[in-house]
Amino acid sequence: MRRCAGALLAGALLLSGCSAPASAPPANPAQPTIVSLNPCTDAILAEVAAPGQLLAISHYSKDPRSTSMEARVAQGFAATGGTVEEVLALAPDVVVAGSFIPPATRAALENLGIRVVTFGMAGTVAESEAQVRELAALAGDAAAGERLVGRIEAALKAAGSAGGPPVSAVLWQPGGIVPGEAALVSELLERTGFSSLSMMRGMAQADFLALEQVAADPPQVLLVAGSEAGQRHPVLDKLPQVRREHFDTQLLYCGGPTIIRAAHRLAAIRQSVS
Repeated sequence: MRRCAGALLAGALLLSGCSAPASAPPANPAQPTIVSLNPCTDAILAEVAAPGQLLAISHYSKDPRSTSMEARVAQGFAATGGTVEEVLALAPDVVVAGSFIPPATRAALENLGIRVVTFGMAGTVAESEAQVRELAALAGDAAAGERLVGRIEAALKAAGSAGGPPVSAVLWQPGGIVPGEAALVSELLERTGFSSLSMMRGMAQADFLALEQVAADPPQVLLVAGSEAGQRHPVLDKLPQVRREHFDTQLLYCGGPTIIRAAHRLAAIRQSVS
């Protein structure tokens, strides 16, 4: 173990010649200890893991600019920067990471006997619910996953009950870009009573929406999730037919419990427009 750890600390990641010693079995083998390196899996595991089972979340979830968790929830967990040394010190049974985990990091963890499971970004509600179920099963509590899925479906059903024709909306994200058809937040807009004006214009994922375009063809609702100069321009105040609403960047990218918060926010906006 010392020889392997020393190699890691020296920055050598070619660990195939080192073998990790057998670790002590967890108190409950059906509920492995977990370290999460991805902000989206952080939020889900915080809901479905047993107390003490989630040893650490990613440092992204401690940063207001990148988290999808509420601050009070994130404060209840330790965090790592995702280095092999930090993870090794926690001695988890499983590491949960995003699909873009560096190959060298993954190889080093697996060579040390730590299982690594990766998840991509969910592009639909169905994909997110499948991830919830998979993470809950991984944590050894499938029922917790079903409870969270039930809450997601209940929130979406309630948020979509306003009735009436869809309200045209543009979601203006950080950098002045808009979401595309394959983005989870686009489905949330549709299911809560909005129609995406940017998609109706033929704009795709991460296309830039200029202030001039907004002014020339404004939506009924402009959801501002950024702080670019154009998104704060005084000309927007001269569009009385447009309702401008703040949309928290924490609600943009992740699924799981984030869907519930996003649905509540969109429902409140939709109701105010009605």
